[in-house]
Amino acid sequence: MKRTGIFSGSFNPVHIGHLALANWLCEYQELDEVWFLVTPQNPLKKQTELIDDTLRLEMVKKAVGDYPKFIASDFEFHLPKPTYSVHTLQALRDTYPGNSFHFIMGADNWSLIEQWKDARILLNEYPIFIYPRLGYEVSIPACYPNIRKVDAPIIEISSSFIRQSVNEGKDVRFFIPEPIRGYFPGCILHLPL
Repeated sequence: MKRTGIFSGSFNPVHIGHLALANWLCEYQELDEVWFLVTPQNPLKKQTELIDDTLRLEMVKKAVGDYPKFIASDFEFHLPKPTYSVHTLQALRDTYPGNSFHFIMGADNWSLIEQWKDARILLNEYPIFIYPRLGYEVSIPACYPNIRKVDAPIIEISSSFIRQSVNEGKDVRFFIPEPIRGYFPGCILHLPL
């Protein structure tokens, strides 16, 4: 069975931190691949903060390029909105029964897990990798043996930092994958932070 990491997010925009983390998970956590699921509407974020869905997907496709272990996916575009991770994982399991899906989340999201839709189902039914974020401790109750904190390198780059930097006129070209640099400044300038 193929071990597939599910890295679901806004990718608003995708940056080198996303790619480095996914690469580390493939090489050090024995994932066969990582799917970057572009989320059309995160229930915990304002829709007005998002670059157009199709453009974010296109940027992720260009960023992952032809690396065989990365897949850019619009799977959540075809689900009812807003999308919830538990529903996405259930739909993925039904659609791709030959894959074992491992959900990827940051320690910042782990601290909010009780606010997630059907959190108990998510915690009980799916393997979860929690990667570190500065300022967030991870404590995993023993009743969830399928949840693991991974010792991935901490790369504190965020999409909001990149958007803010561009709005301030900063040159952040090396924080953004080279294939999407041409898309980038015009599509996020003046978005709310």
